[in-house]
Amino acid sequence: MAPRRPPELYRAPFPLYTVRLHPRRPLAITAGGGGAAKTGIRNGVHFLQLEQIGGQLSASLLHCHDTETRATMTMALAGDVIAAGQDNSCHILRFSLQEPEGPGAAGRDGGGDKGVRRRRGPGAGAAGDTQGRPREVRVESLHRVRTDFSADALQKAVRFSSDGALLATGGADGFLRLWEFPSMKKMLEFKAHDGEIEDIALGPDNKVVTAGRDFQCCVWQQDQLVTGLRWHENLPGIPDKAYRYQACRFGAVEDSVGALRLYTVQVPHKRERRPPPCYLTKWDGKSFLPLLTRPCGSEVISCLSISDSGTFLGLGTVTGSVAIHIAFSLQRLYYVKEAHGIVVTDVAFVPESQPGRELLGGHEAALLSVAVDSRCKLHLLPTRRSLPVWLLLLLCAGLIVATILLLQLAFPGFL
Repeated sequence: MAPRRPPELYRAPFPLYTVRLHPRRPLAITAGGGGAAKTGIRNGVHFLQLEQIGGQLSASLLHCHDTETRATMTMALAGDVIAAGQDNSCHILRFSLQEPEGPGAAGRDGGGDKGVRRRRGPGAGAAGDTQGRPREVRVESLHRVRTDFSADALQKAVRFSSDGALLATGGADGFLRLWEFPSMKKMLEFKAHDGEIEDIALGPDNKVVTAGRDFQCCVWQQDQLVTGLRWHENLPGIPDKAYRYQACRFGAVEDSVGALRLYTVQVPHKRERRPPPCYLTKWDGKSFLPLLTRPCGSEVISCLSISDSGTFLGLGTVTGSVAIHIAFSLQRLYYVKEAHGIVVTDVAFVPESQPGRELLGGHEAALLSVAVDSRCKLHLLPTRRSLPVWLLLLLCAGLIVATILLLQLAFPGFL
């Protein structure tokens, strides 16, 4: 049975390009913009409170942080700090959640920040409901550093290290830049790709993986190339420049503490009348050898996310579809064709922390997707049914006994 149409959690007044979820709070952060200087459409970062209402997940707009003429295209989250890619720069923001001062307190601080509470999604209340608002969001700007110096400068990727001590950025000029955090002192800068950097992943032993539009996916130790990935070396018949790397992410390995896998997405370099499939590849996180490659449909993949436990992969496509794959086999478990009306720009799983599990409502996983259609949608993966171990053992014992009885009937004196 095909999944029902995903519910709309939130609709922004501008195209959405990125979404992140706080690991310890029921909070989603979406961002985007419409090029306010040219179109008049406001740009901003929106903070959404997630909560279960009537057994369904809903989102309430807590706060709008105005980014003036700068649209946020990429975003990374480390605790209560946001690294937002806006035009040719990375803006570092710190937010805090505070108890409201009383009725009408929202937005008193002036400036471009507005505290508003509008609820969208299943089980939503009326717009403008301020009853029971738990907290208000305050945002302060900490740093702004230029991260791209090309003619059409644009920061396209940003990522925090797992300990939050390092920030990596990449963009249209092909340079990988590493920043010490929180001082934002530049530690390293070098040309990683001939062309744009599409994605960055920070892995173990301070290794950095970069995916570029030059058909390369590279593993770096500082500014030294460790290895270049070759996803199709065991797939004869695929030319070297038929596909390019679109995304790269490290993910945990279930039941293996500290182990990591690298996942990459390969998309066709040229679009054809009969589009060839895109591919998912799983790599060993230490040797960077390919472990498994599978096709993942002919719709061009636009974004990739991995659940906290490394169990699921979330994919969005340029045609608006959303899918969830199981990481172990790379098989597809969930798919909604054209969930959005246009390109899906980002997807993110609800964290598997205690606050995140409380939001799942009995589902195995939940994925948020955002798109240029200004919508944030919710995708729920039902819990997969499985038999308890004791029942499997009982069934096996019963099967053995039945087999013995049948043999005794067919061959008297068998026992």
